[in-house]
Amino acid sequence: MQIDIKLHKNDLPDEIKLDDKKSLAVDSEFSGLNVNRDKLYLVQISSGGNDAHIIQLNRENYDAPNLKKLLMNQNIEKIFHYARADMVFIKRYLNIDVLNVNCTKIMSKIARSYSDKHGLKDLTKEFLGIELSKQFQSSDFGGHLNEKQLKYCASDVIYLHKIYSSLKEILLRENRYDLYKKAISCIQTRVDLDLASFNEDIWSH
Repeated sequence: MQIDIKLHKNDLPDEIKLDDKKSLAVDSEFSGLNVNRDKLYLVQISSGGNDAHIIQLNRENYDAPNLKKLLMNQNIEKIFHYARADMVFIKRYLNIDVLNVNCTKIMSKIARSYSDKHGLKDLTKEFLGIELSKQFQSSDFGGHLNEKQLKYCASDVIYLHKIYSSLKEILLRENRYDLYKKAISCIQTRVDLDLASFNEDIWSH
């Protein structure tokens, strides 16, 4: 499969028009997992048509008005895998709430009770028969990006639309879709709790 990968510096260019799409797959890369210490490096977007737009953000000011406008567009569904982590970094550094969100990791946990493996690699293999390489997951995305890093970033978004459709089919079949919708409706609160350092399960004893 030929992937159309485009790397953009600082923001989505004005000539890239994605605001007419019904849904976009979104992912991001950071320098670590501590939102108070580590930086947001990249945001990747795909319309589901084997395209990947990789935005390498300006970490001096995070000035990306086109990207922010797209992520805040209530009319466009944003499909993440593990939305919680991406949205925490996006809110911390871009200072926005991503609106109209779905998460294939949460979908998988509710739909695929026959498995305890809910990573993107597991879902890509099950639903698409593709072995996803995570070799560059822990590489440095803060400087010059080589071809293999760009392909890795693209692979995190180009399959999400198909995975989302497969998981939604199971949720509907098993009468769990309403339960999922209730769960994902709390995502903004979960993000705000993380940013307030309430990282534990607040419902536990």
